[in-house]
Amino acid sequence: MSSEIKLRLGISTCLLGENVRFDGGHKRDSYLTETLGKFVEWIPVCPEVEIGLGTPRESLHLAGDAQAPRLVTTKTNQDHTVTMLKFAQAKIEQLKPLQLNGYILKKDSPSCGMERVRVYPEKGMPATRNGVGLFARVLMEKMPNLPIEEEGRLNDPKLRENFIVRLFCHQRWQLLREKPFRLADLMAFHAQHKLLLLAHHEKNYREMGKLVAEGKSQAPKDLLARYEALYFAALRQPAPRRKHANVLQHLAGYFKKQLDEKDKKELHATIADYQRGLLPLIVPLTLIKHYITKFDVQYLQDQIYLNPHPKELMLLNHV
Repeated sequence: MSSEIKLRLGISTCLLGENVRFDGGHKRDSYLTETLGKFVEWIPVCPEVEIGLGTPRESLHLAGDAQAPRLVTTKTNQDHTVTMLKFAQAKIEQLKPLQLNGYILKKDSPSCGMERVRVYPEKGMPATRNGVGLFARVLMEKMPNLPIEEEGRLNDPKLRENFIVRLFCHQRWQLLREKPFRLADLMAFHAQHKLLLLAHHEKNYREMGKLVAEGKSQAPKDLLARYEALYFAALRQPAPRRKHANVLQHLAGYFKKQLDEKDKKELHATIADYQRGLLPLIVPLTLIKHYITKFDVQYLQDQIYLNPHPKELMLLNHV
């Protein structure tokens, strides 16, 4: 199982509790360090320290055009834009061979924030929250299929669960890519992820299926690149309750001949209660997994949808 191999994640160093912030402090995140950290090898990066700025130091902010902002010190207006952009390009080239499975950034940071970073226009106009940190922007441009989030958004249970699904999906994809290409392996991978992909993005799942079906007529490199782009684009869409309920009903269909009327009603009522928001996803899934084991439905036992991440993370208890 891929979950037995630690995820390798890039992370803003301050989130691990290192005193690298401009004020000499840190922003340690206990969920990341104590809960998720059991499954992760961290690759810490602090762009501001790594371009040579000390700790503590004068704070930085973004200034000018939000689409191409400058990175300047708050009081003395020293410009570190070119230095940071050069560092970002070089650092990301260093990170690529490490085969990261994802990256967690520090929210609101002028170097690491992935969205809604304050940008201060010229001539004393009020700041807007429409910027992206300079390092984060280059990271997202250079590694578009890498799961990337910032720690603030991970406080939302749905975003957290979706991000961690993407991390383990990225790890499985990476393990597949490390092996010599065999179309049969890609077909098995696609089949294994069927229900998960249907819950996230049915259109992309169908397109991926066509790619695999026509795989013999395509160069492996092109096939894998197109499949990968569709795969990660699909997973970026959090699965809504409605689509989860559709998948759960699909799963229930496998037992319609084995279950008596009482058990059928209980299963469908449990799915309906989940769809109405009265139960977390773990409840109907646990019942379905019980029937998969009881009736030995081999096809379903390999579906990633049923075990998308380690149960110890308890993510399905909150969505």
